[in-house]
Amino acid sequence: MEYHFYGWQTADVPPVAEKYQDIKNPRELYDALTKIWCADTCAPRLRARWSMENQTLGQCSITAFLAQDIFGGEVYGILRPDGNYHCYNVVGDCVYDLTSEQFGGEKLDYTGNPKQSREVHFAKEEKRLRYEKLKEELEKRN
Repeated sequence: MEYHFYGWQTADVPPVAEKYQDIKNPRELYDALTKIWCADTCAPRLRARWSMENQTLGQCSITAFLAQDIFGGEVYGILRPDGNYHCYNVVGDCVYDLTSEQFGGEKLDYTGNPKQSREVHFAKEEKRLRYEKLKEELEKRN
């Protein structure tokens, strides 16, 4: 299958969390999330624009931190014009962004960006709750 998220071709990192051993790589996580992402997990400021055709819209930080739970590594952020950070994952030499499709054909720069902290991101109650909902739904998928 061909994917369209950034880094899909080399996203072969195995899970490090025992709980998620059935998710063999980020592509399999992406497949599972396509059945879970919804307007309720989208960032509130973007919710009016969320659709099934652009289901990764507003899902970046909660998705990146969930991927970090599963595959380890670090979460980095690309500063966007609106002052927010778009989050993505780095595990060793593997860089992948499960929610890059929300930007259409825009090319993002995945070099030299700052690490992101879940403590900072989840200081926003609504974001922590969206992350918990995404995680809970992923765990119920079987």
